[in-house]
Amino acid sequence: MGLFIAQVLTGLANAGALFMVASGLSLIFGVTRIVNFAHGSFYMLGAYIGYTLMQVLPGAVGFWGAILLAGLAVGVLGVLVEVLVLRPVYRAPELFQLVATFGVILVIQDLALLIWGPEDLLGPRAPGLRGVVRIMGEPIPKYDIALLVITPFVALGLWYLITKTRVGVLVRAATQDREMVGALGVNQAWLFTGVFALGTALAGLGGALQLPKGGADLMMDFNILTAVFVVVVIGGMGSLPGAYLAAVIISVLNVFGVTYLPQSTLVLMFVVMVLVLMIRPYGLFGREEVAGEHGQVGEPERPFKPAGLQVRLLVGAGVATLAAMPLYASTFSQVLATDILIFCLFAASLHFMLGLGGLVSFGHAAFFGGGAYVAALMVTHADSPMELAFILAPIGAGLAALIIGWVCLRLTGVYFAMLTLAFAQLIWSLVFQWGDVTGGDDGLVGIWPAEWLKETTVFFYFALTLSVGGIIALRHVAHSPFGYALRAARDSARQAEATGINTKRVQLLAFGLAGTMAGLAGGLFVFSKGSVFPNELEIARSFDALIVVFLGGVKTLAGGVAGGAFFKGVEDILVRFEYWRLALGLLIIVVVILAPDGIVGSLRKAAERVGLLKRGEDTT
Repeated sequence: MGLFIAQVLTGLANAGALFMVASGLSLIFGVTRIVNFAHGSFYMLGAYIGYTLMQVLPGAVGFWGAILLAGLAVGVLGVLVEVLVLRPVYRAPELFQLVATFGVILVIQDLALLIWGPEDLLGPRAPGLRGVVRIMGEPIPKYDIALLVITPFVALGLWYLITKTRVGVLVRAATQDREMVGALGVNQAWLFTGVFALGTALAGLGGALQLPKGGADLMMDFNILTAVFVVVVIGGMGSLPGAYLAAVIISVLNVFGVTYLPQSTLVLMFVVMVLVLMIRPYGLFGREEVAGEHGQVGEPERPFKPAGLQVRLLVGAGVATLAAMPLYASTFSQVLATDILIFCLFAASLHFMLGLGGLVSFGHAAFFGGGAYVAALMVTHADSPMELAFILAPIGAGLAALIIGWVCLRLTGVYFAMLTLAFAQLIWSLVFQWGDVTGGDDGLVGIWPAEWLKETTVFFYFALTLSVGGIIALRHVAHSPFGYALRAARDSARQAEATGINTKRVQLLAFGLAGTMAGLAGGLFVFSKGSVFPNELEIARSFDALIVVFLGGVKTLAGGVAGGAFFKGVEDILVRFEYWRLALGLLIIVVVILAPDGIVGSLRKAAERVGLLKRGEDTT
């Protein structure tokens, strides 16, 4: 009994910092409708700033004062980010805002590296709270007891602010109908700024509070981000009581999972999220989304006609130039071109369902990495020839996409996106922990192509043929009746249903096709590298694809291809510098603000203005 109580208390203590970060994210989303992926970065900044202040402020007063000052400092930094980065894109589609916050992540990561260095910082012990107390014979850290006291006070303070003050009334009103709040004369810009400052201050406070338990390091932003989003989604986006309850549930279950089911710790919270969303699609205390409110890619686009002769000749010349690369380029250039082609196919597969279907997936890497692992497992354990393993890669990924899509398409918007993330994490954890079969963290190596494909130039042509062929196939499907039905389901599901289109079936088939093409890219990848590791299934790989689609242009069929080529080319140049994330993050932010149509969209508009392209003509 004593062990049970100790584990519950430990889980409640761990829920404290998680709730503070999650409550800030929930507030920001509830009012501004921004899915702030940079929230974990503010948590990290809180830890680093708190650590620095604790080194100069003495005693217990200095310790707790440093925690409060860290929260305030992070709130001020949140104001700067909101005014300089997010305010210019508030009227842009949600995907563009998400990408902007991802750019902020990269900038903050390198700034933290520049200021505090790469070493992990061990947080100081809380004065007067060192040691443990024993409850029924079981030791409980004194600092955990302090967190058990602090967290309810913070929760009550937030409750009072939201329910008993004029500011809280405005926040609740903006959560329900921000357009009406604006019509009543409330300055929405400063309301958004204030809420963003409060949300980021809570994240910074959570980061500083956890210092005695975990310290500060450069990976803590991504380490907390997934858990925070799971908590917010389970509780219901925009619901503070939901965030508190979900933080308690997840933290307590994790503590028990470590003790009784240690292999479940990587997936337990995602299993809980899947179960909750299957029963309550909008979380425990969330409200139903307005159709098209979240995850949309913008206003319905004007219909695009198939590319004209001039554009086709230009694209054909580009492919011909690429095909002639072995005649004028080095072997390294061919390898780099192969990597770019594979990544372009992967990005094009995501763009197909995101741009045409409006389906924003945070877990598309599951099908890319899944296809790679299908091929690698066939070669490793079934001694399969390369040709058979390669054919099974897209088939396996496509079947997985149909199964996952069938479950996820019951939801919409950010809940759909987070459920795809949950399934991707489940697949990643299976690969990571099932070491006897998948190799675990060591991956699978020695997965080389057949003899006739081992020469670099031959494999380059193999990748060129399949990558370009897959992209062209997606382009033809986009201009087929199925593609127009998919666009209709994206723009107005009710009207599409009224015309006889089964929108869910169309979206499911699109999800399956996108997964199949991602699996094809994964099959090419594993045989080009000769190995595959679990990082190909991670969230970062899915985010890379999202960034690429945005950079290329969400509303253009060539967006994924152009963005993939640009991203890989720029990345190859930037990674040679120590602070390449800072440069890439600034580039992403500049593109979001100044060129939201992306590379292809901006070039198309410029061509239309000078008369080189007819209005409405596709650029693929």
